[in-house]
Amino acid sequence: MIKYPNIDPEILRIGPFSLRWYGLMYLIGFVVSYFLTLREVRKKSVSIRREHLDDLYFSLIIGLIVGARIGYVVFYNLDFYIKNPLEILMIWHGGMSFHGGLIGTVIAGYIFAKKRGFSFFMLADLVTPSCPIGLGLGRIGNFINGELYGKVTTVPWAMVFPKGGPVPRHPSQLYEAFFEGLLLFLILWFYKEKKRFHGDTFTLFLILYGVFRIFCEFFREPDAPEIVFSLSRGQLLSLFMILFGICVRILKGKTENVLYN
Repeated sequence: MIKYPNIDPEILRIGPFSLRWYGLMYLIGFVVSYFLTLREVRKKSVSIRREHLDDLYFSLIIGLIVGARIGYVVFYNLDFYIKNPLEILMIWHGGMSFHGGLIGTVIAGYIFAKKRGFSFFMLADLVTPSCPIGLGLGRIGNFINGELYGKVTTVPWAMVFPKGGPVPRHPSQLYEAFFEGLLLFLILWFYKEKKRFHGDTFTLFLILYGVFRIFCEFFREPDAPEIVFSLSRGQLLSLFMILFGICVRILKGKTENVLYN
């Protein structure tokens, strides 16, 4: 068994305000994603100005926050929030859903593309290769917070998490950081140069993230006690994500035989 490092989730505190590792991880993820996307725009001479890219990322951040919160409310704890509606606004109490955040960013990106006259799938292919960086860093933030830990196990690298009782558990946050973060980033980053149509990289992201998330959830303590068809809620949502990605991929592949720029 490996000792849990017990890192203080707060980096610093000034009065009522605090800087936490979890928030910093996502901030770093967005900044790195932005500059990698800007690099791709300049490298490929894509017809999108920097101010458009600034507005796009602002829209995506808003969509992520709103979508992640609404997703958590709807997917994981609807009964509680129906009885306590004001708690929906209190995001500092915790409760964000990746799948809700994904839906929120897709909607925000689609609205932005329509308003500015861009191809949604072209923009999605530009942004998604760098998204796993933020996802992986976010999982490291979960690890530092000691939350979303794994199931009880006897593997040599098990850890006892302060919030998980006295039993050793899988450090499933680190599994997800590797598969949903590092590995997914490497695959998408090299695949983007071989894409065949607009939406190719984006749909591959949906499919691979769903596959990796389903796999990692076998080692993770479920977020909600209910199990649907022997799948956790996260696995079921990821399954829908995979099916959606496959359907869009097939349709786009048939309608766009030649990649246009």
